[in-house]
Amino acid sequence: MDKRLSSREQRGNQKVVDETFYLAGRRRGAILRQEVWTEKGRVVKYNLAYIEPLRSSKDNGRVLGYDSAHGRHHRHFRGKVEEIAYPGYEALLLRFQRELEELWREEDEKR
Repeated sequence: MDKRLSSREQRGNQKVVDETFYLAGRRRGAILRQEVWTEKGRVVKYNLAYIEPLRSSKDNGRVLGYDSAHGRHHRHFRGKVEEIAYPGYEALLLRFQRELEELWREEDEKR
């Protein structure tokens, strides 16, 4: 059988994480998304996103996110995008988690 490789497979990139979580409770309707591509064990592309489409129409509902689309590392926050220094994927994932926890804490205090 002739199996043709996609252009991504030909380059050696492999999607190793593809997770979507639909939140419930106080954050019902919100989505957490994580995607990671590697090549030879090194992260070459990523997407981390906290999306609340019912609360925000900006940036497709993305409230907080980090990604490396278009060959640059950047942060999304409530409709604004800024380039960031890339400290490595693990450090960036921890930063995203800390910011998300802080955001949720602030939201909970307002309720």
